[in-house]
Amino acid sequence: MLKGKTVLLGVTGSIAAYKAAYLASALKKQHADVHVLMTRNAEYFINPITFETLTGNKCLVDTFDRNFEFQVEHVSLAKRADLFLVAPASADVIGKLANGIADDMLTTTFMACTCGKLLAPAMNTRMYENPVLQDNLRKLAGYGCEILEPEEGYLACGDTGAGKMPEPDYLLQVILLRLACRKDLAGKRMLVTAGPTREAVDPVRFITNHSSGKMGYALAAAGARRGADVTLVSGPVALEPPAGVRLIPVVSAEDMFREVTRRAPEQDIIIKAAAVADYRPRTVSGEKIKKKEGGLELALERTEDILKYLGAHKRRNQFLCGFSMETENLLENSRKKLQAKNADMIVANNLKVEGAGFAGDTNVVTIITGDGEVSLGKMTKEETAGRILDEIVKRM
Repeated sequence: MLKGKTVLLGVTGSIAAYKAAYLASALKKQHADVHVLMTRNAEYFINPITFETLTGNKCLVDTFDRNFEFQVEHVSLAKRADLFLVAPASADVIGKLANGIADDMLTTTFMACTCGKLLAPAMNTRMYENPVLQDNLRKLAGYGCEILEPEEGYLACGDTGAGKMPEPDYLLQVILLRLACRKDLAGKRMLVTAGPTREAVDPVRFITNHSSGKMGYALAAAGARRGADVTLVSGPVALEPPAGVRLIPVVSAEDMFREVTRRAPEQDIIIKAAAVADYRPRTVSGEKIKKKEGGLELALERTEDILKYLGAHKRRNQFLCGFSMETENLLENSRKKLQAKNADMIVANNLKVEGAGFAGDTNVVTIITGDGEVSLGKMTKEETAGRILDEIVKRM
C-alpha cells in the first residue's frame, strides 16, 4: 500500500527504540522506501545494522559521514520524503526540534523536511508531564507537527503512567492513514456498523452470531485512509479500532439501532456491515425462560431492522449500502433486498463459498446496484473494502 512512498524514521535514545525495528520491517512489507536516522544515544539501545538489514538502506547517524549516496544527504532525503516519523522521540530530541537546534543527522534532516511530520514521545512519566516538555510539544504542534499521544502502562523504569510509545502496529496504521490512499472521500461523513450484537437471555447466556467484525473494520479503516470522517458503531469484537476512526461500542441490537439512527441524518455514506442478531428473548409472564418438562422454552421476537429503517428515512444524496449473507439463491435474494430496503448497494456474501464468511481474513462477494453487478474473486477483506468503496465513489 506504500509503494512509491519514502518514509523517514527517526530513532532516538529510548528503551523503546527496539520497537522501531518492528515498525521498519512492517513499513518495508508495505513496499515503502524506508530510511532510518538515529541519534548517537540511540546506538546504545539498538545497532544501526539492524535497521540496514531490515530496510536495505544505510542507517544514517553521522552528519559528516563521507560515505553518502547523495552529495548533501540530509537535504536530498528531505526532498524525497513523503513523511517523517520520530519514534521513539526522547525529551532531549523534542527539545531540540522545538527550538530549531540541528546538531546531528536526525535533527538537520527534520529541519529540512517540508513533508508531514509525526512524533511519538517515549519517556518516563514525570519527564512527559514536565511543563517544559509539554510546552515543547505544543510549540511543535503549532509548527504543524502531529503529536501521537503515548500510551499508559508499566514503564521500563518501574513507574506506571503515561510515556509508553504506541505499538508498531498502531504507528503503521497512522502512516497508512496519511499516505496509503488518494483522498477521494475527503469532506464526506461515513458511518459503518460492524460485528455481532448480543441479546441477553439471562445474566449468563445470550443470543448472538459468528460475526468477527473484520469486514466492517476493514471498511472503516479504508474510508478513513481515503479522507472520510468515519464513525464506527461496533458490537463486541476482539479487534483494535482503526486509526483515525471514531468508535461507538454497543452490545444489543437496540443499542445499535439507537446509535445508528441518531447519527444517520448527518452522514453522506452509511454502510451496514454488522450481522445483527435476528431475534432476542421476549419476556413472557415476567420471565424470558420458561422451565418445562425435558428442558427450557425460550420465546423470541424479532430485533429492529436497521437497514429497512435507514432506507425508509434516507435523505437526498445519501448513499446506503447493506450486506446480504445467504446460503442459497444469493443473487436473487440480494436483489430483492436492494429494492425492499431502498438501498443503493447490497454486498452479497455467499457463506458456502470457500474463502468467504465471518471469521476469516478473506472474502468473496458480489456488489449489486440498480445498474448492475460486480463479482469480486477471493481477496483479503482489506482489498474487498477498497473495491466496495471504489464502487461507492463512482456512484456519488
